[in-house]
Amino acid sequence: MASADPSPDALKSTVRDKYAALATDDDSCCGPSGDGETGLDVDMSEEYSEAIAADADLDLGCGRPTDHADLQPGEHVLDLGSGAGMDAFVARRDVGPDGHVHGVDLAEEMVEKARANASTMGYDNVTFGVGDIEDLPAERGAFDVVLSNCVLNLVPDKRAAFAQMHRALRPGGRFSVSDVVHVGTLPPALREAAELYVGCVAGAMERNAYLDRLREVGFTDVRVATEKTISLPNDLLAEHLGNGQASAFRAGDAALQSVTVVGRRPSFDES
Repeated sequence: MASADPSPDALKSTVRDKYAALATDDDSCCGPSGDGETGLDVDMSEEYSEAIAADADLDLGCGRPTDHADLQPGEHVLDLGSGAGMDAFVARRDVGPDGHVHGVDLAEEMVEKARANASTMGYDNVTFGVGDIEDLPAERGAFDVVLSNCVLNLVPDKRAAFAQMHRALRPGGRFSVSDVVHVGTLPPALREAAELYVGCVAGAMERNAYLDRLREVGFTDVRVATEKTISLPNDLLAEHLGNGQASAFRAGDAALQSVTVVGRRPSFDES
């Protein structure tokens, strides 16, 4: 089991290394054991699948944020933690040839994979770059929409990440992010294990705190558009909690949820 109190830099390094490895391996990351058996399976529609390259879907997401982004032709979209390009390519279809999508990922290897996928598909209005979500390499107000899929809870300083989202959006711009949150109190072993952090579990914020943090940085109309309870496998709980604590967790009021959250940056003329 990993250290109970990894530093932010250590967590970033762990995440970067894991995703770099996944760029050349089809193993899934958004699952604590890497086997995709955590209840995070996402039902992709036929229309969704048709918009992406086969190598772009690495089974790393926990939702379909583009479904709730109301993307319009000509819009400029920022995809945070873009991975191999899955959501960016779907967004590219929706914004059309006059729009543009830019994906940012912490792992250079993943960015290279996304660029290769874009080239294979012949997409010339999708770009990808290496960047830290806590300190985005993006101009203020450059984007109409921010997307993210099962990535923000991998960021140690979520308030900084949310503030960067707000800065990157134009006044009146909006976001749609799919992420993992929890209700109730998670056992410390689940919350702190670095390998679960990479698996979109230990980095999860409490649901109401997550929504409040988004409002604190200036977003309005923040709401949960979709939600789904995540069922953690018994063997995973036993490994990290022990049988006794695992049983208590099952019987308690704590739970993990995959949610898609939407909101917007106010326009200049709003008080």
